Amino acid sequence: MQATARLTAPDALRPRKRRKAIHFSSSDPEGLWGDVLGLRPLGGRFRAVRRLVCLVLWTLVAIPIQALLLILPGRLHLRFARFYHSTLCALMGLRIQVVGEASRDAPVLFVSNHSSWLDVLVLGATLEASFVGKSDIEGWPLIRTVAKLGRTVFVSRKRTGTKGEADAIRARLSDGDSLILFPEGTTSDGGRVLPFRSAFLSVADTARQVQPVSVVFDRLGGLPACRRDRPLFAWYGDTDIFTHFWRLARRPGGRATIILHAPVDPASFPDRKSLTLACADVIADACSTLRQNRQAAPLRVVPPRPAALPAETLPA
Repeated sequence: MQATARLTAPDALRPRKRRKAIHFSSSDPEGLWGDVLGLRPLGGRFRAVRRLVCLVLWTLVAIPIQALLLILPGRLHLRFARFYHSTLCALMGLRIQVVGEASRDAPVLFVSNHSSWLDVLVLGATLEASFVGKSDIEGWPLIRTVAKLGRTVFVSRKRTGTKGEADAIRARLSDGDSLILFPEGTTSDGGRVLPFRSAFLSVADTARQVQPVSVVFDRLGGLPACRRDRPLFAWYGDTDIFTHFWRLARRPGGRATIILHAPVDPASFPDRKSLTLACADVIADACSTLRQNRQAAPLRVVPPRPAALPAETLPA
């Protein structure tokens, strides 16, 4: 009978040698945190190419239709713009969950957080309203045409330029058009809501109602989106739009949850700063709840209470 060799104490504590070391691919130029699998398989690339071709073809078909509807009377151009964005979301594999109801007391100024160009798609598919966009879009091919056909109001998004461009926004609101505004002035990383600039809400007194809107992309491939997935949806920093589109288009479909909070009369606030702060708190609160993968409900924007008079000024 052959005796089995026993390991001595030093040999037992010595780590075993691996036959093959684990190496994560470093060939992926994206450098996204958590994307340790390297380049996506051919199926992901085919999905991205298919989505890109379908988006371009659908846009080329929709441009002459929208141009014709702008000439005709009525609100058909707004309904078709909503259908156009809904189709874009479907082609991108984006599902939309809407909680709450949009105000129909036009003109309405919808105030929303902003983390990506995807916000335009999901909000355009939900609301019959035009956007207030940055003037840089006017230099983008094809996107510029789509934005102008959507009657986008272009602003510089700078403190010095907003005051002079407020007249264009007031004119649109005075004509009864509802607008979608991003008071952050830029896109965030998706993990927080940036401070709102009160200068953007200087036109709120022209609208009948102001309705805060929270947008969070909370599903990816049918699973809850976590902190690692935020850069896939958020478009910020120096990332160009095509690179961001390619990263997301290779993945399975996602979902955006939109919370339409209770509208508020801007006249119930003493100034634009208090209105801005109240809207920002409500939007940030709902976004934080959604990022924790919890159910969020529409919230109410509570106007500040008037300050109490000093005791000596009270009537006897």
